[in-house]
Amino acid sequence: MLLALGAGAVVKGATGMGLPLVALPVLTAVFGLQHAVGLMTIPLIVTNAWQVWRFRAEAETPRMAFMPWFLVGGALGIMLGTWALTSLPERLLVLGLGVILLAYVGLRLVTPHWSLNLAMAKRFGPLAGLGGGTLQGATGISAPIGVTFIHAMGLERAAHVYAVSAMFLLFSVVQLPALFVAGVMQPLWLLQGLLALVPILIFMPIGQWASGKLSRTAFDRMILVFLGVIGVKMVLGL
Repeated sequence: MLLALGAGAVVKGATGMGLPLVALPVLTAVFGLQHAVGLMTIPLIVTNAWQVWRFRAEAETPRMAFMPWFLVGGALGIMLGTWALTSLPERLLVLGLGVILLAYVGLRLVTPHWSLNLAMAKRFGPLAGLGGGTLQGATGISAPIGVTFIHAMGLERAAHVYAVSAMFLLFSVVQLPALFVAGVMQPLWLLQGLLALVPILIFMPIGQWASGKLSRTAFDRMILVFLGVIGVKMVLGL
């Protein structure tokens, strides 16, 4: 679990995403999906608040105009996804997440250079936010929808990290009370989440340092390989 949290922190420090994608499958195997999702809430709030503050200058750029309604859709999706977390079979949720991950990898391989313009981003942002929020609430991972949408805009690294961090931050802030209302969250899980911050905050700066050494293309390929492996694992139930 420490290795999974540390590896996820390195990827998040470098790309703005990856912490739950790396850590949640391991934590789910140990604790179960509901426990793992609850445990990761505090680390996600802290790490994404850090990155939003670090790249806060990007909030003023014109290409961030899609964000308000995207985040509103995400908040609504969190509530729907939290209901799914408490109502649907865990295996069905994990299988669905694995299929979405593999679809994301396939999309990136088939159309690596396609870019979403600002007008389309503003038009479809609320739907993408709703889908990402629903996935976050149900599985603890919104990247296959939310990050796919943001990445399709072809933003520079700083803007990309700001956008995905703002998305993850809002999703986590909304998800925390939603889990309590749904009767899922337990106080012990919050303490475990605080303890999980130790390896995360140690390893995130390593990822930030490494991001200056590797090209964006190299990181994109690394993310695709990782998502593909995790997607296959979840679909097969390994």
